[in-house]
Amino acid sequence: MVIWGFNVIATKLLVTSFMPVTMTALRIFTAGVGVFIILFYLKLIRKPSKKEFLYILICSLFNVVGHHYFLSVGLKGTSASNGGLILGMGPILTTILAIFFLKNKVTLLRFCGVIFGFIGISFIVFQSGEGLQFMSLGDIHVFLSIFLQTISFIMIKKVSSTLDPRLMTGYMLIIGSVFLFIISLIVEPNGIQSMAMASGSYTVWIIFFASAFLATSVGHMTYNYAIGKVGAAESAIFINLNPFFALVGAALFLDEMITFTQVIGFIFIIFGVVLGAGGLEDLLRHQKSKREMIISK
Repeated sequence: MVIWGFNVIATKLLVTSFMPVTMTALRIFTAGVGVFIILFYLKLIRKPSKKEFLYILICSLFNVVGHHYFLSVGLKGTSASNGGLILGMGPILTTILAIFFLKNKVTLLRFCGVIFGFIGISFIVFQSGEGLQFMSLGDIHVFLSIFLQTISFIMIKKVSSTLDPRLMTGYMLIIGSVFLFIISLIVEPNGIQSMAMASGSYTVWIIFFASAFLATSVGHMTYNYAIGKVGAAESAIFINLNPFFALVGAALFLDEMITFTQVIGFIFIIFGVVLGAGGLEDLLRHQKSKREMIISK
């Protein structure tokens, strides 16, 4: 989450230096190559079955193409701090989808968590106080990016019993980057030229490769592996740290001001995540079991 939080800042810097979709396609492809290098040393590379490949293709479209397309375009039209906070809706959205598709149990506390989460996002995207018509289009794009990604988390959990999520990550990144590159040729015909024009800027290329290998290769491999082990909603609990580090990074590196409204929104999101993803329920259940053990002794 530290890496992903600061990667929001890195992506914000990259989309201002390059054409966003072209840059994202090349960054994701670079990340995919990095994943397969790691998988080669772990001896985890194998050919997926037809059913597994179908899941890989679907997750590529949602997790890579849709998520990264809308994220790169969205960060062009909103602040890095706002983008990071909206990405904090991931746990709430994952919990909602897990209820419908993984048959996770709905409780009063989880329902309250969903409400708190949406209240938090409302504070962030409507912070101008002017109403819906003044909502940033960039905010909407960032929200779409995290919504599409949460759909892929459910798919990853469904196929994790037969396909290692780390191997799935590698295939997803390579396939998704190809689709993104095709899209970039349509929406950004001069995209490759914009990348070549920045060849003399060493700093931006360091950020590019750090974002590709650390945030996308290592970050997605680790997170998708965690989903396969502990579940989609449970691993999503930790995404609440993502917007915190994005806010800190925006203040440190981009000199963006953290407003009181953003802080209030973030607090609501934290409460929403803890309740909605079952964190408080787990704590209460653990304390209850400890009391029962003490009484039985």
